[in-house]
Amino acid sequence: MPRDPRQMELMMRRLGMKTEDLADVEEVIVRTRTKDHVFQAPNVTILTVQGVRTYQVVGHPEIRPRSAGPIVSAVAPAGPAATGPSGPPEEDVRLVMEQANVSHEEAVEALSQSHGEPAEAILKILTRSGR
Repeated sequence: MPRDPRQMELMMRRLGMKTEDLADVEEVIVRTRTKDHVFQAPNVTILTVQGVRTYQVVGHPEIRPRSAGPIVSAVAPAGPAATGPSGPPEEDVRLVMEQANVSHEEAVEALSQSHGEPAEAILKILTRSGR
């Protein structure tokens, strides 16, 4: 495994991975049913792999009992990846369509059979068609 940051970045780029530091983060809250894990001034890194974004939060949380009041979110409402009245998110459908080279209807059907898991849906399609 290379230890040189340039080599690591080059290797990640070849694998379709990209990292990005999120600057000026003031607070991150991870909410469970009973507790809030509040990170003050954490380091946040976004890892993007094949269009899927994963957030890494590094810091020391303060764990509090969950507050009863409503939470005001700064996150914009979900766009095209939102789930419709029924069916999987459009982003997952597009991913299955691209990776398995199938129609929209076939992708939706495979996702419903695999309980909304895109990777499982792709594998089902590819194994049944012998690709």
